[in-house]
Amino acid sequence: MIGKIRNGLYLKRVALRKARIAILASLLAGVVMAYGVDWRGHLRMRDARASATAEITATPFHGSFAAIAEKLSPSVVNIRVTRVQKTELPSDLLPGGPFRDRFHHFFDDRELTPRRQPATGAGSGVIVSGDGLILTNNHVVEESREVTVTLADQRELKAEIVGRDPGTDLAVLRVRDAGGLPAAQLGDSDALQVGDWVLALGNPFGLSHTLTSGIVSAKGRVIGAGPYDDFIQTDASINPGNSGGPLFNMRGEVVGINTAIIPHGQGIGFAVPVNLAKQLVPQLVEHGEVTRGYIGVNIQAVTGDLARALKLQKPEGALVSDVVSGGPADKAGVEQGDVIISLNGKAVQSSQQLPSIVASTPVGDDVSMKIIRSGKERELQVKVGKLPSRNQGADPTDDSAPSRWGMELQDLTPEMARRRGTEQRGVLVVNVEPGSPADQASVRRGDIIVEVNRQAVHSVESLKGVMTDAAAQDTLLLLVERDRARLFVALSS
Repeated sequence: MIGKIRNGLYLKRVALRKARIAILASLLAGVVMAYGVDWRGHLRMRDARASATAEITATPFHGSFAAIAEKLSPSVVNIRVTRVQKTELPSDLLPGGPFRDRFHHFFDDRELTPRRQPATGAGSGVIVSGDGLILTNNHVVEESREVTVTLADQRELKAEIVGRDPGTDLAVLRVRDAGGLPAAQLGDSDALQVGDWVLALGNPFGLSHTLTSGIVSAKGRVIGAGPYDDFIQTDASINPGNSGGPLFNMRGEVVGINTAIIPHGQGIGFAVPVNLAKQLVPQLVEHGEVTRGYIGVNIQAVTGDLARALKLQKPEGALVSDVVSGGPADKAGVEQGDVIISLNGKAVQSSQQLPSIVASTPVGDDVSMKIIRSGKERELQVKVGKLPSRNQGADPTDDSAPSRWGMELQDLTPEMARRRGTEQRGVLVVNVEPGSPADQASVRRGDIIVEVNRQAVHSVESLKGVMTDAAAQDTLLLLVERDRARLFVALSS
């Protein structure tokens, strides 16, 4: 009897437990229905998110540049140059110095005279044609007496300078009797985007065929290197010795020629866009130099304050700070203070753009120039002239020109003067020929010629005029500014 009672109580507890479970299940189902929650869908979504997260974090770049480096390396060369460099003893030991008499027992006049001795330099280059054309920087080979190219297979070949363009710092060399050489393919630098991967190949510090990688940091950089600044900026390591070497994209195409660095910066290098080089190489090969258009104006940037003073709607265009007397712009009626806003149908949004637009305009063309004068827009017709060859200086075929004295000159624009920390107007010495009268008189690249034979000069044309008047003389007296100090220099022919 007691056993039956116990069994009955047990069954009641089981039934009660089942009832409670059923009630809880019903309540849970009601909550789910009330809130419309799809638990299975929610789980699927959570799994999908986890999978997506796994895909994003599980695909870092693990590639290698080894294959592309092996393919491109044969087209890159090492360039070694020999120059003649003048050396001097300390100035206090030169004849006439304060210690000259004291040391006359130890040095004769010959030993105290400035002497010239060979100096070497190095850079890089890239083969651009199988018959031996090599593209590099002008500053790598300028003033060189001998150029030697070392190929990837360690062959050393003498190279000749086919053509140079100091304005863009490009030069073309040629090696002969080398057989079919592996030429690099030239790409499209305009297609580069900020953030694209690029590779630099060259010979930094003489370490041949060094590969560095990075990205395009910026385009269209103006760094004050010249009138045609339009550099690609990259953080791929570029060091002394990389100059003239190629900058490749990830398809193995040359997109730039590595040119400049910021000495105290890290990860900041600059390359000439290859599209610019492609325009100039045919001229350099055929003529040895580049022929550019010329209108004869000095310009400066339009700042916000200048824009308001000139009654401009916004700070755009190129402000004419000076007009070369008798030049194309002068003949067309351009005046100091005009703002050039377009030339030959191309908008001039900044002063940096105008030199490139003018330079690429065919010589002899009559083109439209839009200017703003006194707040009103005007249109003028300008006949484009030819930019004087050899660094925008004088014509080297003219016996009365500065080239007779071994100088290549350029008008000193207000912008160039500002970069040099001077307000002086004059003529800038951009090159001195080794062994020339100017070289022997210690005229230096970067000097500013203020006077010639005690007559002030403000442009290459005015300097040529003074020199023409003094053509019969054997000596020229120059007043130059150097490091913000002035000194007289006598040139003897």
